Amino acid sequence: MPPVNPGLTRSARDLRTGGVAAWLARGRALQACGRSVATTTSCRSVPVYPSTVLADVIGDELRVLFCGINPGLMSAVRGQHFARPGNRFWPALHLSGFTPRQLRPDEQAELLTYRLGITNVVDRPSARADELTRAEYVAGGQNLVEKVLHYRPEWLAVVGVTAYRDAFGERTARMGKQDRMIGETRVWILPNPSGLNAHYTLPKLADAFAELERVS
Repeated sequence: MPPVNPGLTRSARDLRTGGVAAWLARGRALQACGRSVATTTSCRSVPVYPSTVLADVIGDELRVLFCGINPGLMSAVRGQHFARPGNRFWPALHLSGFTPRQLRPDEQAELLTYRLGITNVVDRPSARADELTRAEYVAGGQNLVEKVLHYRPEWLAVVGVTAYRDAFGERTARMGKQDRMIGETRVWILPNPSGLNAHYTLPKLADAFAELERVS
């Protein structure tokens, strides 16, 4: 078994040692009971790992702060953003010109050398974004505003138009540059790079990222 990252929270270490398969099995069992993976009560026969917060890749004077919807289960286990192999975030980031090579999820800290960062709208991990509640999105949007005002990136890029609409209450928001500004930070919406987003092939996704790269 690979060594456990000492920087992870206890919850994340438990997930790491328990394995992704165990986490997913628990999630499927809980969904059968009508509960979410992060729930710690109900269906007492099903053991549940507590939720954990995936640390941001963030710093001052960023060019772009990318904002995911929420961590997937594999990301929560590994302590790495966009960790699932089917996610196209890292390939799209490279193909669009943001990074000189395709970084691996475990190289996420290198983003800071390119003045790029990653955070999430909602901290709670889940198997799918549609497991999140509207209240979680709204609270996440408020937390995101506070974070952006503190770190003051040049651009905030939310990857997922539905997440943006729910977090900020802008039901007609579309892809691309937004009228909204958070302090001096400009806002852009990118497509969700999840492999579940069949509307965007990797070339189309990279084109969308490249449009932001050209103006940022």
